[in-house]
Amino acid sequence: MSKIGNNLSSKIILTKPRITEKATFLLEANHPVYTFVVPTEANKIEIKQAIKNLYKVNPLKVNIINLPAKALLRRGKSGSRSAIKKALVFLKTGDKIELV
Repeated sequence: MSKIGNNLSSKIILTKPRITEKATFLLEANHPVYTFVVPTEANKIEIKQAIKNLYKVNPLKVNIINLPAKALLRRGKSGSRSAIKKALVFLKTGDKIELV
């Protein structure tokens, strides 16, 4: 394998933050939890390193949730919602990530 493929900075780990009602409710908990959409090939170690590099905070742990594709029916035509992978990043009580 080439050295270019091993470089973590060459690929995007954190696609975008996932801001929903449930995600904002988790922020107000004892340990704040931030939710991000990540590529399907990303793993916990890569996500943890990306959080350290981008936001300068040290996560306590990272949980990953795979959401499968969902079949939809709109106006009589069938389609599907694509599958995504979510990462839940747990921080210490005093730590904060500015998403705006």
